[in-house]
Amino acid sequence: MASTSDIRTGLIIKMDGSLYSVVDFGLNKTARAAAKVWAKLKGVDNSRTIEHTWNSGEKIEVVTVMKKEYQFLYKDDTGYNFMDTETFEQIVVQEDMINAPQFLKDGQNAHVLINGDTDKPMGVELPEKIVLEVTYSEPGMKGDTATKTLKPATVETGAKVMVPLFINEGEKIRVNTKSGDYVERVKEEK
Repeated sequence: MASTSDIRTGLIIKMDGSLYSVVDFGLNKTARAAAKVWAKLKGVDNSRTIEHTWNSGEKIEVVTVMKKEYQFLYKDDTGYNFMDTETFEQIVVQEDMINAPQFLKDGQNAHVLINGDTDKPMGVELPEKIVLEVTYSEPGMKGDTATKTLKPATVETGAKVMVPLFINEGEKIRVNTKSGDYVERVKEEK
């Protein structure tokens, strides 16, 4: 069993029957009282965000998490279907467990976080930046590269991304999956 001195960002903790990921943490010291450790926690199996305080040295229950690479196959009525790239075992994950489901495309690899105690999926993380093709966008004009004005564009997954005026249909762009923002145009290699 771990103690409060083991707390770090990204650690998964079990409290009150629920799993929480540590988003931020710190130590409060006062002259008269014992030190206290506080943490901002985001629910892994629920949608709650809470803050919790422990006495320094108090025991906490840490959950072992394995990160495995899976390939996205398809979406159906049961959820999002992924396949383990090593064992070819398939799992179904619900949409609320995926960090950016709007950017998932068939055949794309993602990391699935698996609870080491129960072998059940806890979440899916897409790569931080992915390349997508623009399927619809208003045509750009010559000379539109000077301003930072943005226009809406639809990418191959159906998601909407705000892009610069010079981006046209058929071009590939790099998108940040955490923020949903346009990063850069991807040049085709010849």
